[in-house]
Amino acid sequence: MNDVNIPKTARGQETMDRICRASEELFSQNGYYNTSITDIAQKAEVAPGTVYIYFKDKVSIFRYLLEDLSYNLRKEIAIATKNCKNRYEEERIGFRVFFDFARKHIGLYKIIWEAQFVDEKLFKEYYDNFASRYVKRIEDAQKNNEMVDINPMTLAYCLMGITNFVGLKWIIFNDEPVPDEVIDDIMRFMKSGIFK
Repeated sequence: MNDVNIPKTARGQETMDRICRASEELFSQNGYYNTSITDIAQKAEVAPGTVYIYFKDKVSIFRYLLEDLSYNLRKEIAIATKNCKNRYEEERIGFRVFFDFARKHIGLYKIIWEAQFVDEKLFKEYYDNFASRYVKRIEDAQKNNEMVDINPMTLAYCLMGITNFVGLKWIIFNDEPVPDEVIDDIMRFMKSGIFK
């Protein structure tokens, strides 16, 4: 991103990380429009001018944070599913990693959903990028006869919808981890469907 100045020292990275953590927390609690650069600086325990060393403006912090959260989520899922024997196992572990990641970064949902009002293009790109990576995995599973022959993009968005709304119910509404039995139900639903 042109609007972000990536630090070249460990100390600079630590400062930028504090700014990002403060931003995530404040955007989550107060919303993007009710959070100022001064609020972020105070929460990160830096001068407001220090924030501008790393970020051009508030929207560049928001964009960076969303992209960074997305990257870290995908990385955690990739690491956790690396040695899976089949797509079914990969999906199950992927759900657990997603829900655990979202619980650790509880502001993720609020930040992602607020993106449609802050930067609609970024909001669309977030889901399209995630879906395009998902589609590749689905296509591979279909070639291996592990998944039904349904349009991979349709499947990707259905699966993303499951994670979004199950996470919303337990992590945001109930303020608790997604129970293993809920993941069992998701997997049973995916394996057999809902109609007789």
